[in-house]
Amino acid sequence: MTAHPAVGLVPQPREVEPRHGHVVLGADATVWSDPELTAAARWWRRTCEDAFGVTWDLRVGAGIGTGTGTGTGTGTVFVLDGQLPAGGYTVDAEGSTITVTAADAAGAHAAAQTLRQLLGPAAYRRAGAGAVAVPAVRIDDEPRCSWRGLLLDVSRHFMPKDGVLRMIDLAAAHKLNVLQLHLTDDQGWRIEIRSKPLLTQVGAWRTGSGVGTWRAERVDETPHGGFYTQDDLREIVRYAAARGVTVVPEIDVPGHCQAAIAAYPELGMPGAAREVRQSWGISDGVVRPTPATVAFFAEVLDEVLEIFDSPVICLGGDEVPTTPWHGSAELEAQAAELGLGGVDELHVWFVAQLARHLAERGRRASVWDEASGPLLPADAVVCSWRGVAQGADAMRAGRDVVLAPEQFVYLDHRAGDGPDEPVPVGFVRTVDDVYGFDIEPPPVQEALADGAPGRVLGAQAQLWTEHLDSGRRVDFAAFPRLAAFAEAVWTTPERRDLADFRRRLVEHHLPRLDAVGVEYRPLDGPLPWQRRPGVQGWPRDLEAEFAAAGWAGAGGWHPE
Repeated sequence: MTAHPAVGLVPQPREVEPRHGHVVLGADATVWSDPELTAAARWWRRTCEDAFGVTWDLRVGAGIGTGTGTGTGTGTVFVLDGQLPAGGYTVDAEGSTITVTAADAAGAHAAAQTLRQLLGPAAYRRAGAGAVAVPAVRIDDEPRCSWRGLLLDVSRHFMPKDGVLRMIDLAAAHKLNVLQLHLTDDQGWRIEIRSKPLLTQVGAWRTGSGVGTWRAERVDETPHGGFYTQDDLREIVRYAAARGVTVVPEIDVPGHCQAAIAAYPELGMPGAAREVRQSWGISDGVVRPTPATVAFFAEVLDEVLEIFDSPVICLGGDEVPTTPWHGSAELEAQAAELGLGGVDELHVWFVAQLARHLAERGRRASVWDEASGPLLPADAVVCSWRGVAQGADAMRAGRDVVLAPEQFVYLDHRAGDGPDEPVPVGFVRTVDDVYGFDIEPPPVQEALADGAPGRVLGAQAQLWTEHLDSGRRVDFAAFPRLAAFAEAVWTTPERRDLADFRRRLVEHHLPRLDAVGVEYRPLDGPLPWQRRPGVQGWPRDLEAEFAAAGWAGAGGWHPE
């Protein structure tokens, strides 16, 4: 007997009640929607029209499904019910109608993705034909985390706009709701700032790229570059919103700024490098942390705010070598005037000035954990990447936290320990390892038990692209581990089962990825054309680092 398709859903819903038969939606079906849920309803209609060649009416009106609207007959009904948990939904498919009841727009988007999964791999193709037959079922579901994020680094290797739109589709398909775009770094500035055109004219391209670890000192001298116009980014934001995804831009300061300094040398310290960086690792491309530099980036942020509607804007703040500031009479005098303990504290001061600038404009800053401190506005979010202990400390200080520890959810790290892994960097993080990640590791549990006022908003997986130089390489690194991450942040621990997840992955979800055209890493290792022989990586030993540094982590790539 063939298993009911609902047993193959990823991530695993809270409750599933399989029924007999199917709801068949023919060419004359209709989609009805409450006005607040229209984006999800429209996406569901368009997806079915593309994949199955049907043409459906969409009718929007208040009171849909409550007896005062017009939601009757063959089709799909999207009903708003504010009594459900935030982001929650039910799917009731039986007879001739599918009723989606959602707490909000986010719940409706999640429900639409569930319906698509129920239709099988055919629903993941962009053109096709056939019956839209949804298995009869009742599903009750809600997310565990409000922040289910994916960081995509488009600075180290630029991803053209179509690739970003595709990643939004893939994130939404896994019920992830945040895409953080890492738009600026030493190796490239990727966002058009009209008041400062040199940021892209100069900073958006470099004369070559590192090959493998920077320690190998190997460079491919092929020029690399690209950037997004403001219209491109507005399109990306709208496209994501129509799929329930919020795009969070990251403008990384005061470190990782060599591309900006190449464009505007006055931003840097005397003697700083004046070209966009080719190699990876941590550079001394830190800005001169003066009020004039704060004003420069405040003007940058004002244009960023015109493009992105995200309530959170990331200011970076990670990996800031302060050595170039030492010995500067100007900065020593500035630090003393500000009442700081020395020039090193200008790091957090600088980020805090821009965070306040955002707060004055109704936005909230997020920062990597090195930039956490009392100078930051109270509502700043801390993204804990070096480990999870930093996140627990931030919670005790009253900060809301997003967990993004490199030991667990850096998907650019190697997926296996075999000799065929391409550019084997970082820790071994298998599908099983990522699936085992939880948003309440021991340090967080201890902080919660101590009554820490800060919250864990959720978690974020990272795709840093130093070694991911194409969309194919991004696919390989992300999948299927991103599916495991998606379940880890959606489904409560008591409902998660690794053996069952692997069964659902192999029998149901990998065929969906095949239909989309995702070039994922097979579970038993890379295919011949996915290997990169002769390119040196930098493997790290998680067990050894954990023994030495514990939950705080060793802090990235720089230790020798």
